[in-house]
Amino acid sequence: MSTNTDTSTPMPAQPPNHFLTVDDLSPEGLESVLDLASTYKHQLGAGESHADLAGKTMAMLFEKPSTRTRVSFETGMTQLGGHAIFLGPDDTQLGRGEPLKDTSRALSGYVDVIMARLFDHSDLEELAAYADVPVVNGLTDDAHPCQTLADLLTMKELFGGLDGVKAAWVGDGNNVAQSFAVGCAMAGVDLTVATPEGYELDDETLETAESYTGTVETTTDPEVAVADADVVYTDVWVSMGQEAERDEKLAAFDGYQLNGDLLADSDAYVMHCLPAHRGEEVDDETVEGEHSVVWQQAENRLHAQKALMSTLVNGY
Repeated sequence: MSTNTDTSTPMPAQPPNHFLTVDDLSPEGLESVLDLASTYKHQLGAGESHADLAGKTMAMLFEKPSTRTRVSFETGMTQLGGHAIFLGPDDTQLGRGEPLKDTSRALSGYVDVIMARLFDHSDLEELAAYADVPVVNGLTDDAHPCQTLADLLTMKELFGGLDGVKAAWVGDGNNVAQSFAVGCAMAGVDLTVATPEGYELDDETLETAESYTGTVETTTDPEVAVADADVVYTDVWVSMGQEAERDEKLAAFDGYQLNGDLLADSDAYVMHCLPAHRGEEVDDETVEGEHSVVWQQAENRLHAQKALMSTLVNGY
């Protein structure tokens, strides 16, 4: 009599309807998406086609400008055999007062997936509530889950897996940090977050992270955060729409810059989701240094998002 000795991670039965936050995926689903991203990246490097979304169309709604989000999603759909339509603030009836729910229902009759880069997360939730096709969060003020997929893919490549990896976040507990914290916890990565008082991760993020295997520790001391880290991550201190807070934030984040002094005793890889405000949250030497992996991170947006879109449309 044969014995089943398969110890592989069980595959989820089906993907989520939408991807608004990183934990819309299960840990198993997250692992599956990262594995598919690695496959797509290898196939692209080998010149192999993977037209898994042939004949499919994605609508891309943008309230915020972007370089990486637009180009990676649009290129990704092309490489998957599909088509992407860019819809900026002046390209739809939203700018003329059409309710978001009406736009959502109309688009659902035309396209196979909607990606939205918006300010208010509640607007994204409304878009998803009325959509009959998957909605993907390309960034809101609360979350940037697609960036987290690219971050985890990069870390997986650097260390051959995510088991035992220790990460540090230094700076603002913003949308990128919140998604990264939950994603690390889901993937079993231990994370230490260093923020000034008043700029911490929100309580909901910490509570969500607690339900997974990776730990999220918090401190106000950047040196504590980076001490044993394998990767150190930062983002801009003044995000789009926060320009009026610039002077206040720059003063609050004094001492949190990633630079040669803070990282003098560290061999950690340096991560940044870009664009970087060089001379503020990170200095030029660190971005351009031998431990910087920011360009690998940026490229991995393409591969991770292709895997996500393929999974949402076609299943695991």
